Amino acid sequence: MMRLLILLLLPWTSSALVRVPLKRVPSIRTQLRAEGQLEEFLKDHRPDIFNRRYAQCFPPGTQSLRLGRSSEKIYNFMDAQYFGEISLGTPVQNFSVIFDTGSADLWVPSSYCISQACALHRQFKAFESTSFHHDGRTFGIHYGSGHLLGVMGRDTLKIGDLVALNQEFGESVYEPGATFVTAKFDGVLGLAYPTLAEILGNPVFDNMMAQKIVDEPVFSFFLTRRTSTSNPEGELLLGGKDESLYTGPINWLPVTSKGYWQIKMDSLAVQGVSSFCPNGCQAIVDTGTSLIAGPTNEILSLQQLIGATPTNFGEFLIDCARLSSLPHVTFVLGGNDYTLTSEHYVRKEMLGGRELCFSGFMSVDIISPEGPLWILGDVFLTEYYSIFDKGQDRVGFARAKHPIE
Repeated sequence: MMRLLILLLLPWTSSALVRVPLKRVPSIRTQLRAEGQLEEFLKDHRPDIFNRRYAQCFPPGTQSLRLGRSSEKIYNFMDAQYFGEISLGTPVQNFSVIFDTGSADLWVPSSYCISQACALHRQFKAFESTSFHHDGRTFGIHYGSGHLLGVMGRDTLKIGDLVALNQEFGESVYEPGATFVTAKFDGVLGLAYPTLAEILGNPVFDNMMAQKIVDEPVFSFFLTRRTSTSNPEGELLLGGKDESLYTGPINWLPVTSKGYWQIKMDSLAVQGVSSFCPNGCQAIVDTGTSLIAGPTNEILSLQQLIGATPTNFGEFLIDCARLSSLPHVTFVLGGNDYTLTSEHYVRKEMLGGRELCFSGFMSVDIISPEGPLWILGDVFLTEYYSIFDKGQDRVGFARAKHPIE
């Protein structure tokens, strides 16, 4: 950690500012619903195991450890929609990954993987890479239907024109359950702090900082709600921010705990009246979570206020004909209001020729030393350009500048 702090104090001798196009595709949940398999899947997976994903970063003695040390991502990635391309090895082998600020590991399927999911995705062939270094260690990440198991290695990582040498990563040799069979992504690239990593060594962006291959110790996300076959539906910018993608000033918020990108949320109001966490609470800024999540009791009250009714699948439905009359939901961060209308927080899906409208809020009970945590996922981040500053340990938000469609 001391070595990293020293590096961050040194002048930043640059090399590159790289744009990574992000593609938006139907989520695993949407695909399972369309195929009539969602109910069967959820019967085999307890809803509360989603919480385990967020238990791993807290030290011994905290209440969160009753959830177990694990990085549960199934329910998170069931709703994930934004993926981008990376390359590993020499010559390069390409993979699609979720760029996830809610985890810190990089993993992709191995050619030695025995799971059906691996057979349906691109697999890393270590024996074909002249720059690969075998590590010898193993790793495991907990999922609802079992462990994702793998072996660790080091190789050259390429993202756009950026090349990071000796990047630690995991090759999965066993991927449990049906979730990854349906997934459109091959693996996951975590962008959180090193304390969250299951795989020892520098996470990807920390490795890039250490090798000084980015212009600044900063990365930023621009996400849209559109889906197209030609243009990217979002962008990850490594090494800085793009002023053409947002309007107004940036509101900077300090990171309050260096594991997730965790910040203080002043309060949350519905139509400016009903207030949640009036004395302040903590929130995680998480690109790997599609929805906005919060403590069960507060989310249930929020669902009632926006007229959402529960389904058997743990989701909440809203009458599509009532969207124009639904209240605004406002998050107060750093003294600034971030208001979402129903057009922002309602997810629309077509099923059998019928349009369904789902609430963009969900319940997740995460206990931290600072109290219950909220998660600001893609429902929030599509409206606000997000900037993650590792040099000054802060997160910035500004109104995203979406083209008129």
